[in-house]
Amino acid sequence: MIIPALDLIDGTVVRLHQGDYGQQRDYGSDPLPRLQAYQAQGAEVLHLVDLTGAKDPAKRQIPLLKTLVAGVSVPVQVGGGVRSEADVEALLNAGVARVVIGSTAVKSPEVVKQWFTRFGAEQLVLALDVRIDDAGNKQVAVSGWQENSGVTLEALVEQFLPVGLKHVLCTDISRDGTLAGSNVDLYKEVCARFPQVAFQASGGIGGLADISALTGSGVIGVIVGRALLEGKFTLTEAIQCWQNG
Repeated sequence: MIIPALDLIDGTVVRLHQGDYGQQRDYGSDPLPRLQAYQAQGAEVLHLVDLTGAKDPAKRQIPLLKTLVAGVSVPVQVGGGVRSEADVEALLNAGVARVVIGSTAVKSPEVVKQWFTRFGAEQLVLALDVRIDDAGNKQVAVSGWQENSGVTLEALVEQFLPVGLKHVLCTDISRDGTLAGSNVDLYKEVCARFPQVAFQASGGIGGLADISALTGSGVIGVIVGRALLEGKFTLTEAIQCWQNG
């Protein structure tokens, strides 16, 4: 499925280039009408990133997220600086269907495994941002991509399989926000290796051909952010393209 995404800073829809807060483009302060329009066009799941909360968890936009989730009738997954069990709980209590966990899963896997036990694997998505080195290793980056963790994507997924890992959102950092196409080979490889995990592809979707290229890769969802905001295609066109393969 096609999963439309909005990144939010203080209630405004934005896009960061390669995760850099210094390279921010604003798309207006109307997230709810956008989400409702995406739903009307056929979105089955929506994706939100709370960039304010990612920078400072004390400023997490819970009231806004509550309003957004209540304003649509499809599941919404939310990420951005989820660092504690209380963060997960607050988002689930706000009506979020799935909580997206990034750096914390890499830095404190034993802690995050306890969240899987408490909240259930269906409620959680691991967001793994990878940088592929010259040797082809899929290094997971942390802290807003500022540093490499020294852990590979495969090793991390294997660590979480025993607690029932179900959802992984995988981004090739080099493609994010570039509209330069997805790393199809990456997704083919990880989907074939871990068929029990539902992978979501993220980063680089610039045109319908990029969506088409992913149809045989094994991913269950494709996150589309900037391309929709900039009108490269409509969500309806993207969904048709995905269904027609």
